[in-house]
Amino acid sequence: MKFIVDQQVEDIEMPENLKLNTFLQEFHSNCPHPECSFGFYGFAFGQSPFAVPKPVQNALIDSAGKGAYAPVSGITELRNAISKYHKHYFHIDAAPERIYIGPGTKELIFNLLEILHGTVILPTPAWLGYLPQIRFLKKNYHMLPTRANRKISPSDLRKLALRLHDRQKILILNNPNNPTGLIYDQLELEEITDVCRELEITVISDEIYAQTTFDFSKFVSMGKVYPEGTFVTNGLSKSHAAGGYRLGYVIFPQHSPELKLQFKKILATEYTAVSTPIQHAAIAGFEISNEMEEYFQVTRKIHQIIGDYTYNELISIDGVKATKPESTFYLLADFNSYSSELQKAKIFTSQKLSESLIVHPYHTAIVGGDSLVLERTDFSARIAYVDYDGSKAYQNYIQHKPKTHSEKIEFVKSNAPKVVNGIKMIERFFNDLKNDLLKNENNSKNNLRLAS
Repeated sequence: MKFIVDQQVEDIEMPENLKLNTFLQEFHSNCPHPECSFGFYGFAFGQSPFAVPKPVQNALIDSAGKGAYAPVSGITELRNAISKYHKHYFHIDAAPERIYIGPGTKELIFNLLEILHGTVILPTPAWLGYLPQIRFLKKNYHMLPTRANRKISPSDLRKLALRLHDRQKILILNNPNNPTGLIYDQLELEEITDVCRELEITVISDEIYAQTTFDFSKFVSMGKVYPEGTFVTNGLSKSHAAGGYRLGYVIFPQHSPELKLQFKKILATEYTAVSTPIQHAAIAGFEISNEMEEYFQVTRKIHQIIGDYTYNELISIDGVKATKPESTFYLLADFNSYSSELQKAKIFTSQKLSESLIVHPYHTAIVGGDSLVLERTDFSARIAYVDYDGSKAYQNYIQHKPKTHSEKIEFVKSNAPKVVNGIKMIERFFNDLKNDLLKNENNSKNNLRLAS
């Protein structure tokens, strides 16, 4: 029997991270070199390396018998905990009635895009998950390229919004930002808010990395600056290293009762409710406690130490630029100074650069610029510096907190050797590229000399 797939689904491409994962598996099963057995240097996958916090693990064990359906919007105890969590950490008074629980922020952003009519404004570079959702829902959208500082320019936002004819415009703001690791400070958010208020732009503020901000006092939520027009999404995935729990939440803007009713219909239709045991376990993650506070502080500090090392080592490679991360566990590396050499080596796209780096002898996985909604010929890449044993690094940090510059470097070398060696492989790749081209040019000159 022949099955016919809906054309809308046929037109959707496999997400870039899953495509890369498939490519890596196939490559390593076919690689003839014995060195392949170690795997690869993994800068491609954005998953926190740490263990799920013990309070959350224990609460999940205790909740295993809770088999009843939860309310569509989430259990009361969890919504109350998230409300208190936001007041304590982000200084936002969000009543529990404004909070809806979903199976991950990715699904909740999809749900919001479903119910919100209008044109989407997507700043670039962007997390690789936004654009496939926008296309799947057949939303009108426009890219908003960021400037050299890799942040939204309020004047560029205003110019673009004035050109759009839809009555409602939806800005996706990812703060802290994946892939750059940068954050927007209060003044920058206020300037963006001025434009949004003037032109009535709705904001979906994806703040899944908020709690990973290295200097946490610098993080400001868009929900605090623009409470009447912002949907804030967050969850367990990144700050609590619990991506597999699939639990996120959205805080609705102030004074939006009709919209919440429409949203509830969507949730009830699509997935009824989030797993009840997972919701009860999540309460422990959002309660204010010394144990959770220590977890956040230690994981932030380790991300910062390894992020600083990765940044400094990358920019020490001749011609390479990078964003200096202030949060998350990513940075954006810029290899465009090698454009000429790459093109001479028949590497014309960032996807081809990614493929060239994963093959023997480099074994290094990155996410190229085209996956980040940049031009295919933009040789930038997201570097996720999380290829290490987070539990071991956590314990080692507790036992001896590195304070000096040399102690921090030694901490990285001891706890994240694959990060260290992966950066060396990136440097080796570009050195080999230059040397091979130089060798070819010399051979061509010698051949011409012999021919004459």
